[in-house]
Amino acid sequence: MKELQTTTRDVARELARKYSTMSHDELDILESVLVPKKYAKGEMILSEGDISQSIYYIEKGLVREFYYKNNKEVTEYLAVEGTIMMSIESLFKEKPSNLQIEALEPAIIYELPKKRLEEVALHNVNIQILYRKILEESLILSQVHADLVRFESAENRYRRMCKLSPQIALRAPLVFIASYLQMTPETLSRVRSTTLLD
Repeated sequence: MKELQTTTRDVARELARKYSTMSHDELDILESVLVPKKYAKGEMILSEGDISQSIYYIEKGLVREFYYKNNKEVTEYLAVEGTIMMSIESLFKEKPSNLQIEALEPAIIYELPKKRLEEVALHNVNIQILYRKILEESLILSQVHADLVRFESAENRYRRMCKLSPQIALRAPLVFIASYLQMTPETLSRVRSTTLLD
């Protein structure tokens, strides 16, 4: 099976292919930054009150980012393989995180510790570019989600999510998808049934 054979080198190559061109030496450096971790279903990757130290690259699994508001869980983000995730405010301000990150499936996550990434980026232009592009992507995804819930109807929110993230539509529990799209589970069920009829 492919996932058992994925190495840290493969992940360094995936990241380089997606975000920046790199020489063999730069790939060696990027590989030295990556920290592989395994999480069981339901295990916390980042808990509320922790100070986030890393950017997370999801090699395998389904992961959600959420917070509590008025004693209710609100899903901020859902992510699958090939996606970057972070608690950006905690990471950059070095303050306790309000967000929590949980594995919804058994997951393999490669951490990019921020301090180490910044150290190597000082001396490597292509790693600097990779770091910048990861941050740009994160900001754009936040904006896309904000615009989605601000401007789109419930039906269009779900349709766009299916188009942008078909794996999330297939794999994530409906209650979390509904929360992410800022609608009730009942509304989501109705939207899904009309979408399936199209």
